[in-house]
Amino acid sequence: MRILFLIACIFITTFSKAQTDSLSSKFPIHSNYFSSFDGTKIYYEVRGKGKPVFLVHGFIVDGNSWKHATLYSALLEKNYKVITLDMRGNGKSGKPHDSTAYDNDAEAKDIILLMNSLKIKHYSVVGYSRGSIITARLLVLDKRIKDAVLGGMGADFTNPVWPRRIMFYHALRGDSVPELKGLVEYVQQKKLDQLALAYLQRSQPSTSKEELSKVTQPVLVISGSEDSDNGSSGELAGLLPKSTIATVPGDHNHASATKEFADAVIHFLEKNTY
Repeated sequence: MRILFLIACIFITTFSKAQTDSLSSKFPIHSNYFSSFDGTKIYYEVRGKGKPVFLVHGFIVDGNSWKHATLYSALLEKNYKVITLDMRGNGKSGKPHDSTAYDNDAEAKDIILLMNSLKIKHYSVVGYSRGSIITARLLVLDKRIKDAVLGGMGADFTNPVWPRRIMFYHALRGDSVPELKGLVEYVQQKKLDQLALAYLQRSQPSTSKEELSKVTQPVLVISGSEDSDNGSSGELAGLLPKSTIATVPGDHNHASATKEFADAVIHFLEKNTY
């Protein structure tokens, strides 16, 4: 397997320095930490004004990765408030070496508590890859969500013993998994917290098909035309009563960074204005 195939959400589109400087001056960043339910420190950023959109990052990246996707700047230019965080185990957030710190929807709880602290009454949420798995949990747990985007994800995560998840866990905890040798080497090269990442896979939640069938919010299921990494997006859309499905150019690692992805997401959000 290619390393880019394995690392679920590395965006390769980059802004020029001029674009970045322009964005920074026009939309200053408010950043801070908060203590979550178990005392873990979680880093977050808020940028822009308007209706809040929370962006949930994928595996082996952090909230900063969204800044390399067209969607991030497009949301700001469309006058949305963009909120990101580094999920526990990633980036600047705490990385507990206690496996139970990642159990029982810990990541979704972190997001819910942040939105509580920001006094957000209603919001949209956009997840990509593993971020979509967490977004599905948010749809079940937080009724303040008005609409959501599940990007780069099929229905496979509904299986609590998903073989892909289990394989990642074993590789990251040090077992021999030849197919994921490149993944482990990347984690070590970048000096990421391998144990925390293993625990994230160990405790990664699933959302049952029955739970998804009860989701009443509009949901956009969107994937690249060459993306089949996580099962069928069509099957996932079929599980959600108020779903819309979209396909954009690209494979799993490139589709989310494209203008087509950004256009589709913003069109969906504008259509479901609240």
